[in-house]
Formats: sequence, structure tokens, C-alpha cells
Amino acid sequence: MKGTVSAGFAGHLMRFAISQGADPKALAERSAISPEALRDPDGRIPLRSYVALMGAAKALCAAPDLALRLGAERDSREISLVGLICYAAPTMGEALKELNRYGRLALEVDIPAGKTRFQITPHGDALWMVDTRTNPNAFPELTESTWSRFIGETARHFPGAPFAKAVHVTHARPAHGADYEALWKVPVTFEADWNAIQIDPSWLNLPLHNPSSYAFGVLSQRADRLLAELEASRTARGRVEAALLPVLHKGEPGMVKVAVQLGVSRQTLYRQLHQENVTYKAVVDALRHTLALHYLNGGKVSVNETAYLVGFSDPSAFSRAFKRWTGSSPKAARAG
Repeated sequence: MKGTVSAGFAGHLMRFAISQGADPKALAERSAISPEALRDPDGRIPLRSYVALMGAAKALCAAPDLALRLGAERDSREISLVGLICYAAPTMGEALKELNRYGRLALEVDIPAGKTRFQITPHGDALWMVDTRTNPNAFPELTESTWSRFIGETARHFPGAPFAKAVHVTHARPAHGADYEALWKVPVTFEADWNAIQIDPSWLNLPLHNPSSYAFGVLSQRADRLLAELEASRTARGRVEAALLPVLHKGEPGMVKVAVQLGVSRQTLYRQLHQENVTYKAVVDALRHTLALHYLNGGKVSVNETAYLVGFSDPSAFSRAFKRWTGSSPKAARAG
């Protein structure tokens, strides 16, 4: 299963499962998600590991309805940057637009080309919010937690405000099917043609409690940077750079070693980089150049320390490389 989730998103599931009685060590072993991988909430976790974590959580807690309760348990702003951005919007309708814009930072899923994930669609006399992700029945727990979060957060913050009138899901009715209507408090149709909530149109204009244009601007700037990083990570070059960053100070790792770390053969990695019109050596060289400028311009690292940090054991070799990159010496760059 392709895609990634934020470490904050995965950490929320991990903590909830532990609170329900799951053993932390067993969760980590079954999902291959270490506690260290969850320290940075903006870090990325493979979607397949998140799916494995969900399966482990349900099994260890003996709770088939765990995903339903997970979605209703906590506000999205306590889970990811995306939730904070949505809560800084003026209305629910505007928050939904931001969710479509930045939602990949919390969770990457496949959606049809040219579509946003959540679409407002009139159908007959009703208005529906549709989750357009492809192959939803491969992971129905995501449908459960997603609709629980929408319905639960609205009810929690706007008790009595009209929102969900009915829910459709494409997967078959599970053994805990009765829990859906008990939690969502609306009629639920299983094996439907789409995953959708029939909504009251007034919900889109519902004003949020504390909209903040300042917070929205600050958060959006960070989210835009993270989106750019996420896009870069999809390229072969971006994956190589991410693999090099933690080990570059040890010298230039061979292409074979990096290919093994990325789970591909050297030939495959060569071909992927060739398709992007770049060589492995050029990626290493450009990364060293960028990092050297970053360290020297900061003014807190000496030339010799910079040479070490970007993988040169010989400072004179670093100086020659720096002059090739920039036309000047590293000492001049640090002084400037």
C-alpha cells in the first residue's frame, strides 16, 4: 500500500491503542513503527505501517470498533498541523477547503486525477460530502475513523447544530455494524455506491469559534514548506538526499549502500535518477554544496567543521570543491 502518514497521525493511534490496553512493545513490533519514529509529529510513516498498526491495535485490544472510537476521541488540531490550520479558518466550508489543500500532510491516499479528496456534491434534493479516495474497501477502518472525526468534532463543538443526516459506506456491514448508528446517531447504509455523509447545507457556513488570520498565515507557511518536502520525497533524487543527510558526515556513501537502504538495486536507482536527468555523484555534490553554504552562512561552524559535516576528511579537498561550486573560498563565504 503506497503513501505515508504523519508521525503525529500514527502516534495518535498508538497512544489510543495503549490507553485501551494494548502492549506498547507488541504494537511497535507488529507495525514496525519504533517510538523514535514518532518523536517528530511532522515526520513520515509508511501507510502500510499505519495499516499494520491499526490491525495490531484492534487485535491486541480485542476491539473491532476501535477505528470508530479513535476518530471520535480527539480533535484533529491535537493530532496534526492540518487540524490546526482548519481550526484557524473562519467557517466549516473554508476549513474543508484547507483540509483538501493540506490533508496529504496528515495522510496520503490515492484519489482520482483532478479531484480533491472531499467533495460537496448535490444529489437529488440532498447535499453530500463525498470521500473520493480510490479502493476504500482495502482499508475500511479509515472510512470509520474519518466519518467519526467529522461527526464527533462537530457535535463536540457545536452541540445541536445540524450536520449529518445519513451516512453511506462502500464496505459490507461488519459484525460491529450496530456501533455505527449508535455512535453517529444517523441512518447508515452499507455496501453503498460511495463513501459519503448527507449534510445539512448550513454546516458549510457554520462559523468556527476562534478563527485567526495570523495563526492561519503562520501555519500555512509551515504547511507549504512541508508539502514541498513531501513532493520532493517522491522523486528519486529526494529519496537519495533524505538517505544521505544523516550519514554524509561519515564520507560519501556508495551508491550500492544507498540503493539497499532505499530497497532497490543499484541498477534501478541509476535508472530512476537517469529519468530525472541527474547522476548519483551529482546529487551528492549538490547536497554537499547546499549544506556547506547553510553551515558557513550561519556563522557558527568553522571551515574545518563544515568540511567534516559535509563528508570531507581533508579540509583542502573541501576548499577546492567549494571554490569549484562558488568561485570563492569557504573562508570568504563565512566572513561574508
